[in-house]
Amino acid sequence: MGNWVVNHWFSVLFLAVWLGLNVFLFVDAFLKYETADRYYYTRKILGSTLACARASALCLNFNSMLILLPVCRSLLSFLRGTCSFCSRTLRKQLDHNLTFHKLVAYMICLHTAIHIIAHLFNFDRYSRSRQATDGSLVSILSSLSHDETKGGSWLNPIQFRNMTVEYVTFTSIAGLTGVIMTIALILMVTSATEFIRRSYFEVFWYTHHLFIFYILGLGIHGIGGIVRGQTEESINEGHPHKCAEYFEMWDDHDCRCRRPEFEGQPPESWKWILAPVILYICERILRFYRSQQKVVITKVVMHPSKVLELQMNKRGFSMEVGQYIFVNCPSISPLEWHPFTLTSAPEEDFFSIHIRAAGDWTENLIRAFEQQYSPIPRIEVDGPFGTASEDVFQYEVAVLVGAGIGVTPFASILKSIWYKFQCADHNLKTKKVGHAALNFDKATDILTGLKQKTSFGRPMWDNEFSTIATSHPKSVVGVFLCGPQTLAKSLRKCCHRYSSLDPRKVQFYFNKENF
Repeated sequence: MGNWVVNHWFSVLFLAVWLGLNVFLFVDAFLKYETADRYYYTRKILGSTLACARASALCLNFNSMLILLPVCRSLLSFLRGTCSFCSRTLRKQLDHNLTFHKLVAYMICLHTAIHIIAHLFNFDRYSRSRQATDGSLVSILSSLSHDETKGGSWLNPIQFRNMTVEYVTFTSIAGLTGVIMTIALILMVTSATEFIRRSYFEVFWYTHHLFIFYILGLGIHGIGGIVRGQTEESINEGHPHKCAEYFEMWDDHDCRCRRPEFEGQPPESWKWILAPVILYICERILRFYRSQQKVVITKVVMHPSKVLELQMNKRGFSMEVGQYIFVNCPSISPLEWHPFTLTSAPEEDFFSIHIRAAGDWTENLIRAFEQQYSPIPRIEVDGPFGTASEDVFQYEVAVLVGAGIGVTPFASILKSIWYKFQCADHNLKTKKVGHAALNFDKATDILTGLKQKTSFGRPMWDNEFSTIATSHPKSVVGVFLCGPQTLAKSLRKCCHRYSSLDPRKVQFYFNKENF
């Protein structure tokens, strides 16, 4: 537990602040709507569900402001570059961008559920109060005229006794946008599961772009002001705590209390999301500009097991080890972009990727390059973008673990190390890399082209970590993984178990590739 706290204190602090802000915003808004004089009459109809709906709406605005920031990949790559001299702990937080993106999404789902349930109760109470004919305060408030020309202002959005909740939902801006946002959110969340992303990436890709409808709907959701409060002028003329007792005399000229007037709250969601949306649009414009630059394919190699290697050139392209790019093939799909780790070294005069058949898009791409008498398909490239593997040379000892095609990020690292040793690079901190054999029937490694081949098989991790800790008792060891989540859990536990509480002794830092 002690090692876990040492290695993750910043993440824990960051998540604690984020969760704390969610709790604070919810409680603060709840108390505001439960006590504000402006909503005294509204609470007479709706009760505490008014405060629940408004508090969850505020938290939705807050988290919707954050949801786009972790997927601004150019921004993250820039921050990673500017943080190159920052502590290792601060740089590692950028590797958790997709984890934070998912956590924010889950929080949005939670507050969406609270918001919808609260409004279901609200509309039920609006409907029942509109049906009431007992002359109570609730029935009087619900019968206030919707016709502004008659000097009144309404509180209940259900105008007539025979008007249904469904009619109000699908004919009001708030109701219609709420339905659209909910459907978009459900589709995005369900299609983002691990199984869908791995097996049907195209489904995930297209449905995730429904976020556009979610953001647009959120921006205009508050227009129309279904939840209304008493105007300041009306409160000054007659305080609701006093005048509520004399509601039967509101129309008497001798009574000091006048019929209250109400107004909708101005929409506020757009204020929360405006800056992140502008930032995201700038990000997309930049990435579109980069993707339109011409890519020249210099070499195509078909490896065994249906693995395609593409070597390319692009003007102004500059990379670091372990980075990845997004690739698009317009002849297959003009909208789909898929991430691939760069397998070339920065020292080489080209950049390359290895593509394994793992779905419809990759299979179609490989098939297109296999056709001998057809022109080479045009490829568009966006990137490169930074990953945890960029920090590999900051460690004295590096352990590289790749499962299946997950060995590709380390091809770039191993080749770069070879080039650095050839050039006698004295700035290289790394003194030891873990190794093994992949495709041992070949003279050289299939990915790196080096005689020292990558290890094949599943090691006994406790033995491996124990040996490393014994051999390097005072070193900082970087453990890098590109592979499944189950393997990540095992390696993460080993890193915590074998790291010393004494910062002067061996420390294991776990790093995982995330796309």
